[in-house]
Amino acid sequence: MSLGGRRLPDGTPDRRFVLVADDYGLSPGVSRAIRELLIAGKLTGTGCMTLFPEWPEEAEKLLELAPSDRTSIGLHLTLTDFRPLTAGPDTVAMPPLKQRLLAAFGGQGEESAIHAELDEQLAAFVAAMGHGPAYIDGHQHVHFLPVVRRWFLSRKAHLQSLGSLPWLRGAPSLTFAPTLTLRAKVAIVALMARGFDRQMRAAGYPVKGPLAGFYDWLQPQAFPPLMNFLKERGQHGMVVMCHPGHGDALLQARDPLVAARAVEFAELMGRDSMAMRARDAA
Repeated sequence: MSLGGRRLPDGTPDRRFVLVADDYGLSPGVSRAIRELLIAGKLTGTGCMTLFPEWPEEAEKLLELAPSDRTSIGLHLTLTDFRPLTAGPDTVAMPPLKQRLLAAFGGQGEESAIHAELDEQLAAFVAAMGHGPAYIDGHQHVHFLPVVRRWFLSRKAHLQSLGSLPWLRGAPSLTFAPTLTLRAKVAIVALMARGFDRQMRAAGYPVKGPLAGFYDWLQPQAFPPLMNFLKERGQHGMVVMCHPGHGDALLQARDPLVAARAVEFAELMGRDSMAMRARDAA
């Protein structure tokens, strides 16, 4: 729902975002950069990947932040590319996104295995943080998949028992994709997310959106113009994803998105905050 009528004290339109950094826990450098941005008040929160060996240590560092900076710590569900928490002796890694999509929308099995993995990632979050996640989304948007939607429906009571029911990151809007090339990319994610917001709200989950923050990550110089575009044309309260980080050996081994993370960190740290504080975003 647009809240574009709100204005700041100087009379300008209030276009502050729910600005969340994905991938906390992916590598020590990524986690450190996100903590620095949280401390500086540049982010609303961050989504945590809990399936890496470093997660308990990185979670402890999150807990050392001031309470207001821990308010929107979420769970970034991960079902592609990496070794799962439920791995057996012969398991190497979860499938890439394309294979996961074909299986999910082709009605293929593995639902019990996927739900077990999501349960483990949630349990790892709770064990380290001492409470449930403030919100849940997905690495490569896997939370939109039908099998994950069914997990949300079947785990609602459990999630509620961990504190307040987490909000979910909703579907994207083509409105906030500034180029034709990006609109094609966003349209694919929107197709994945078709019906998600309505289904989850009907089940009682808070859903926040629309989702924005898409750009060509192979062209890091596109990030500052994107933030200017969203500042000028975005709507108050939309969810903007970002991927800041400091490069390190683990990041280079685990993820191709390296150079853009440094650009995003520098831009976000140097920019006047457009993020809503977590307590204002509820």
